[in-house]
Amino acid sequence: MKPKAAGYDPDFLGAEFNVPHPDASPELASDFAPVSGGGTILHYTHFSIVMSKTRRLAYYTVVNIDGNRLVDVPRADDKWIFDPRIETTNQCGPELYAGNALDRGHLVRRRDPAWGDEAALANRDTFHYTNCSPQHADLNQKTWVELEDYILNHAENEKLKVTVFTGPVFRPDDTEYRGVRIPAEYWKIAVIVKASGDLSATAYLQTQKGLIGNLEFEYGEFGTYQVPVGLIEQRTGLGFGVLRKHDPLAPEARIRIATSRDIRV
Repeated sequence: MKPKAAGYDPDFLGAEFNVPHPDASPELASDFAPVSGGGTILHYTHFSIVMSKTRRLAYYTVVNIDGNRLVDVPRADDKWIFDPRIETTNQCGPELYAGNALDRGHLVRRRDPAWGDEAALANRDTFHYTNCSPQHADLNQKTWVELEDYILNHAENEKLKVTVFTGPVFRPDDTEYRGVRIPAEYWKIAVIVKASGDLSATAYLQTQKGLIGNLEFEYGEFGTYQVPVGLIEQRTGLGFGVLRKHDPLAPEARIRIATSRDIRV
């Protein structure tokens, strides 16, 4: 059995800036996969995950990043494993990713929780199947990693503490492949305390809709958008009430992000 980890800390940005897990309706929460020992939140080193029973993927992940204590943990013989604390039937495994253009897309990036004395353990924790979601290689290795690089580099260079929520958008009409409905969109919300002392929550939405018509050979358009936090709430059914109040975008705004240089946290 995996040792108990503290997981995501809602007070990581400071007690006065408590950032809780998102709210969910009773109907949505009924699809959260139960965790052995009680509850529905899987705690890892510096991050936590809530899984969907029906989709067998994470509804969302949330990670604490300490830009002042990051450790460069070298890649080793990393192996993806199932988490024994939830039923294996509630997790998508290696059969989904074999012989196609789908990557095991880290939701919590390998480097994000790798800080402090537990950096090596945090790195290993990110290689649970609960923490990956099917992303086309063109998304995962290009626009997705650009966004991840921007957030992590900003945290490291500015010595910031950052909280990042990440997850897929589940739609009933998502393309089904090998018995799994493949999400067409992924989102992130990056939360920091600005130099002014105010909280800032910036949301991003990425699409792979044009990439997954035929996963063996088809490619298509993809893009990244900075969007209001409220749009992520509408797409996911999750409630980020505290963060919505600190969103720099007006509710009606929708900004195309052309490159990582255009991204603003």
